Amino acid sequence: MSTLRSAVWVPLFDELAEPAAVVRLAAFAEEHGWGGFFVWDHVRWRAPVTALADPWTTLAAVAAATTTLRIGPMVSALPRRRPQVVARQSVTLDRLSSGRLVMGAGLGSDRFGEELSRFGEETDDRARAAMLDDAIAILRTAWSGEPVRHTSPWCTIDDVRFLPRPVHGTIPLWTAGFPGRRRPLERAARADGFVPVNLEHPDELAAAVARISGLRDASGTGGTPYDVAVPLPADADLAAFAAAGATWWLTDVDPHTLTLDEVRGVIRDGPFQ
Repeated sequence: MSTLRSAVWVPLFDELAEPAAVVRLAAFAEEHGWGGFFVWDHVRWRAPVTALADPWTTLAAVAAATTTLRIGPMVSALPRRRPQVVARQSVTLDRLSSGRLVMGAGLGSDRFGEELSRFGEETDDRARAAMLDDAIAILRTAWSGEPVRHTSPWCTIDDVRFLPRPVHGTIPLWTAGFPGRRRPLERAARADGFVPVNLEHPDELAAAVARISGLRDASGTGGTPYDVAVPLPADADLAAFAAAGATWWLTDVDPHTLTLDEVRGVIRDGPFQ
């Protein structure tokens, strides 16, 4: 059975769109022994949600108010962000937090808030998949301190070094995807962690973990640290998912009804033991 760490995972919506309140929640989570504090990254969401906060600004405040929590956007839709800006933001936040940043990355979706189509972003899944892979490659090189040279239809970076480097030389990158689909699992195998989307059963997780492990073994990276972060409600059989390969539990909540008091209650009940 994997050792299961616990992270508060919340959307920055409505009551949680107030950054000062979110900072207090993060400090409260640290006091109660939680291992991480991750936030959703969105610019729009469907009704009844009306207010949203920016994740990077909020996480900077969280970093300054905490000392042990792993923090990060979980996950950020990199195809709608400029990778050179994310390179600067991520390292700044990593250094501000003394190396506690985890970078979550995914395709994004137009399904829940039309946050692609309403802003003229790319809505084709295949195109965004290519953009995501490009962005990940750019970030990896940027974090290494080596010059970034990249030309594609959506991004040009002409021989630019990104300094300073992250505290630990790089930043852990977890990719999100459906556990039964080939390409997301292949992408996850090249990353440092996997966040399965719409996971329904521990057996489904075990199959995905086995596939990722096989790919990592074949590439020669099987012996390096790897995380599997599973969004689950607090009443789920967390032990069963840990046995299937989960290393992190992310608190899955209803974004349409979530309140500060509800999050405080989840934190107060404590992390998985």
